[in-house]
Amino acid sequence: MSGKEGYRKRKHDNFPHGQRRDEKENVNPSSALMKSFKSFQLELDTRHDKYERLVKLSRDITIESKRTIFLLHRFISAPNGEEILHDSQVKLDAIRRKIRQVAQELIGEDMYQFHKAISPGLQEYVEAVSFQYFIKTRSLISIEDINKQLIFKPEDREDTSMIFNYRDLIPHTLSLKVTPVDYLLGVADLTGELMRLCISSVGNGDIDTPFELSQFLRQIYDGFTFIGNTGPYEVSKKLYTLKQSLAKVENACYTLKVRGSEIPKHVLVDVFSTKTELIDHEECLS
Repeated sequence: MSGKEGYRKRKHDNFPHGQRRDEKENVNPSSALMKSFKSFQLELDTRHDKYERLVKLSRDITIESKRTIFLLHRFISAPNGEEILHDSQVKLDAIRRKIRQVAQELIGEDMYQFHKAISPGLQEYVEAVSFQYFIKTRSLISIEDINKQLIFKPEDREDTSMIFNYRDLIPHTLSLKVTPVDYLLGVADLTGELMRLCISSVGNGDIDTPFELSQFLRQIYDGFTFIGNTGPYEVSKKLYTLKQSLAKVENACYTLKVRGSEIPKHVLVDVFSTKTELIDHEECLS
């Protein structure tokens, strides 16, 4: 018998099995200690259930935001662009109703305790709403304007009862603020959609949009370089993808400027696609 096994045997000899079972049976379920542990269990279960509901809502927001982005990519080729913008607005309003449910779940809670659950959906929403805003105005929406759209007023009695302040007897509005990190990550993902918009516009014979996009992406890239490694880790990771998107758009502008007159417009998009694949391949090798 080894020393370790002997220690285990002596330990169990000091606490016979029958004695341990008797002690377990003698635990008073109504004691203050047991009541405390039961309250802790209830609190943890409630928090876990809320976290799972927020994850599901975030997943729904992500899916609907992606569908809105796909719809907006049809704006270039659609005969009636206003109809596309109207449909995208309807989808964004539906997404905001989902975000309203998130705000209801977070009443009285510290949002940052649940931020990991809702962050993916908020990033995708920022990408969708900023993409629509760029198509309309050719500029970048601010985080303040995004958060203004996420202030919700009580619409029915059920919502009013959930957010009623019994201390001052005033019904409060619901709101949810996009964090600066979620905003930056959403804008970084927007650059990939703008790169695809550039290629699509060339395929439709629009040779002005790529130059607009190139200047716009350069300004975003310059802004991100000011943050550099001082910002969150996720933001610095997105900088590499942003640089790739900028390189592809600048390459498209170079091809248009130098060889645009000698290449038919319907062939330009194939040239860009081939050059984009070469850039991706070179990036992987480097």
